[in-house]
Amino acid sequence: MSLKKAYLLAIIILIIDQVSKIYIKTNFYEGEKVHVFSWFQIYFVENEGMAWGAEIPGTFGKLFLTLFRIAAVAGIAWWLHDSVKKHMSPYLIVSISLILAGAFGNIIDSVFYGVIFDHSLNGNVATLFSDKPYGTLFHGKVVDMLYFPIWSGNLPTWLPIWGGKFFTFFNAIFNIADAAISVGVGILIVFNKKAFPKK
Repeated sequence: MSLKKAYLLAIIILIIDQVSKIYIKTNFYEGEKVHVFSWFQIYFVENEGMAWGAEIPGTFGKLFLTLFRIAAVAGIAWWLHDSVKKHMSPYLIVSISLILAGAFGNIIDSVFYGVIFDHSLNGNVATLFSDKPYGTLFHGKVVDMLYFPIWSGNLPTWLPIWGGKFFTFFNAIFNIADAAISVGVGILIVFNKKAFPKK
């Protein structure tokens, strides 16, 4: 697979990710949800950019996270270029392209969204290129909207620890960038022998 095709795949994923986020941001207020199916909702939430909505406390925590992600994306881009140069497996190259697109997509939120959008709180829909942005450069929030509560209910009482408690599967809210990263990692795990064939 050529480097041009790998970058094209990453760019397509990145465009889909950013178009979906901008649409949600400018048409939904935070916490608003739309039931598409019983098992799928469009549910707009924002987070600081760590997995499962975790945060690094303090003013510099978010900046550290964003700078770390930029460094990680640079490393992933180098890995992609090196893999294509060495004619590695298409499984590996597609996986790296997906991971690169996903990581870059969330970095755009973290770096720029704080200075181009205003707040989406209290029933307000955000304005793109607002005169009163909600944050500063490198301190934007990541937009999530895909929610698949496939099953909700009380777990059987005989289960240890969680028995009898209310549980939702799948409870994570994510975006296209997160999905691209997950699919890329999934390909590396499931097709490990094809992604990293022995010479």
